[in-house]
Amino acid sequence: MIGRLDELNQLERFYNSSKFEFLTMYGRRRIGKTTILREFAGRHKALFFSAQEKNDSLNLLDFSKMVQTFFEGSFISSFQNWEAAFEYITGKISDKKLVLIIDEFPFLAEPNPSIKSILQHTIDHVWKGKNIFLILCGSSVSFMLNDVMGYKSPLYGRITGNMEVKPFDYLESAEFFPNYSKTEKAIAYGILGGVPRYLEAFSSEISLEENIKNNLLMEGAFLNDEPQTLLRIELREPSVYNSILEAISNGCNKVCEIADRIHEEKSKCSKYMLTLQTLRLIEKCVPCTEPETSKKGIYEITDNYYKFWYRFLFTNQNYYSMLGLELSCEEILENVNDYMGPVFEKICEQYLIRAARAKKLPFIPYKMGKWWGNNPLIKAQDDVDILAFDKTGKKVLLCECKFRNKPMPMEEYDDLVMAAEMFKNAEEKYLMFFSKSGFTESVKERAVRENAVLLTIEDLY
Repeated sequence: MIGRLDELNQLERFYNSSKFEFLTMYGRRRIGKTTILREFAGRHKALFFSAQEKNDSLNLLDFSKMVQTFFEGSFISSFQNWEAAFEYITGKISDKKLVLIIDEFPFLAEPNPSIKSILQHTIDHVWKGKNIFLILCGSSVSFMLNDVMGYKSPLYGRITGNMEVKPFDYLESAEFFPNYSKTEKAIAYGILGGVPRYLEAFSSEISLEENIKNNLLMEGAFLNDEPQTLLRIELREPSVYNSILEAISNGCNKVCEIADRIHEEKSKCSKYMLTLQTLRLIEKCVPCTEPETSKKGIYEITDNYYKFWYRFLFTNQNYYSMLGLELSCEEILENVNDYMGPVFEKICEQYLIRAARAKKLPFIPYKMGKWWGNNPLIKAQDDVDILAFDKTGKKVLLCECKFRNKPMPMEEYDDLVMAAEMFKNAEEKYLMFFSKSGFTESVKERAVRENAVLLTIEDLY
């Protein structure tokens, strides 16, 4: 099992508690929640039930079979109702911690909303004083946040912990491709993101080009139509969401721009985009120095595979089918450096987060991210790929990130130095440059003189 040590350690801490614990786990589909839970369940005495999209009676029957087989070794008959099922489990609780895991809980609670109240009553009157660890898990993020954890839910106030399972970062994702070069690992992450199921779809035993052709472009391959499949599962009007995601992937990153592009009302777009944010597919980004409510905010696709798919496959599927696998792959790779530019910035930001945790930066960033806005020194719009500052605002780190096939020239160095001049209040300024293909000799010499940090892609892994 790759990664997920933090998640497993957190589950172990709950298990080792001497009192009743109730954890909610959620995260988008394919993120690996069930894998984590099965790994954890395999270590302990655990009742593990995966709900399915069935009616309430059939789910209760499946639950009855699981519980009775676990305790008795065989199935006798279905419990009359959920109250009886939970009462039976109560009678089996001993001094040793009992773990009850219900995976895909929304599949239980949607056909039978009363199960939340039944659980609430059981917790309040029986389980609260018992040595039991209850875990409810779900892929419907909005349902878990609102219907399970929300203040209007009967279960509100009973939960002792929650866990959002998030995608792997670039370094964890690289473990799926031990045979790849550092650049190939970065591109694989740029294409697939950190979703385990997507990473597993590529094989480290074949080249990146072969993976793109066979596991992504080929009709019928798992990844070929995956974004469409998930949208159809999660949403009622996938066509509108498709249009929004395509617009964002093509550079329309404000609500008004997106509305104009897809010919929909701005209010309707805002509502749909909120849903996409809940699904963790897009996020609103503001310049690093601005508050979250800033009107300068723009929208970005957060999932790399969706970003890649809408950029290359969504509008080109018919074209690629005529072009053929070889030429389609060749055309994608010709444009991959341009696509990887913003992705590489995120990779570098993840590197800095890891470095900060390891206390390897000049200071611990209080806020970090991209900055864009007006530079009064050049009287024009300017940007900094990554800007970080400490809690006092007196220490500033500025980073330039370039994913190109040639060494970074002096012009890029000069641009960052000029941008640094804007931050007049900073008493300490640090410059850091990331470059896929290294740096020119003049840049290397200047960096030594000025104590700037130069990092290649090899240094990130």
